[in-house]
Amino acid sequence: MTTSETQKIRRHFDPAYKLQVTKMIREQGLSVSQVCKDMGLTTNAVYRWLQQYDAELAGRCGIGKPLTPEHQRIRELEKELR
Repeated sequence: MTTSETQKIRRHFDPAYKLQVTKMIREQGLSVSQVCKDMGLTTNAVYRWLQQYDAELAGRCGIGKPLTPEHQRIRELEKELR
């Protein structure tokens, strides 16, 4: 087997999808492990999304790409200012 055959393909998810997943966990009370199992996601990725979501709800920017429409707009405006 070559290196390229054993490497995992990195998937990319749009902010709306990430927001949907985080809301399922935070607002509907579903467990991270169950959501990950059902949707074929890794727990590390979902926990990062949850940290980002919680930061945005607290009024902070967080470290990743914004999930909520409000923080996406703030990021766009900051980019325009630069």
